[in-house]
Amino acid sequence: MKLIIFDFDGTLIDSAPDLVDSINEMLKELNLKEAPFDEAVKWIGNGSLKLVERALKYNGIDDKYFLEKAHKNFKEKYKHSNAKKTILYPFAKELLDELRDYNLALVTNKPDEYIKPILQKFDIDVFDFILGGDFEYKKPSPVPLLRALEYFNINPDEAIMIGDSKNDILAAKNAGIKSIALTHGYNQGVDINEFKPDFIVHSLKEIKDIINEL
Repeated sequence: MKLIIFDFDGTLIDSAPDLVDSINEMLKELNLKEAPFDEAVKWIGNGSLKLVERALKYNGIDDKYFLEKAHKNFKEKYKHSNAKKTILYPFAKELLDELRDYNLALVTNKPDEYIKPILQKFDIDVFDFILGGDFEYKKPSPVPLLRALEYFNINPDEAIMIGDSKNDILAAKNAGIKSIALTHGYNQGVDINEFKPDFIVHSLKEIKDIINEL
């Protein structure tokens, strides 16, 4: 392996509490029905616009112009949350330190403006390449991963994708890249086994041994 590609939310950080709080603050301000945590957490994935779209559909709303207004409202709410409830998953920092000899990439559907502040807050700003959700293509499209391969000028069989959702696993498969799936993230209530990643782990602590064997 020459390149390790990480997802962010649900893989390295547990950001669900802040995301759910922000989406419910948005719904409350728009006089819409808030959602319990176990319901709202299923909306995470595919970027912030899709998150807001799912929250509005929960309220029976499917309107493009209202979606734009609600999305802007949500982004302000989330920005002001300052990731106050977000935490690193156990062994995240240790794993990144152990992998410093590899090229490291972060490919996430999270909007760009939120990425760096969180990386710096947790002292994990170690990535050689970062591609966020402002990019035209989002996982499960393979294009973000192919862009990472292109940046480092390496082949798909020299890289591995580490993520927690079907978006990560399908993007890796579509790009011809091996994948490691974590069971502790957000996959919209679906068992990650269904998407047949190459490896499944329950903790970030298990990942270094897998990479050493490849």
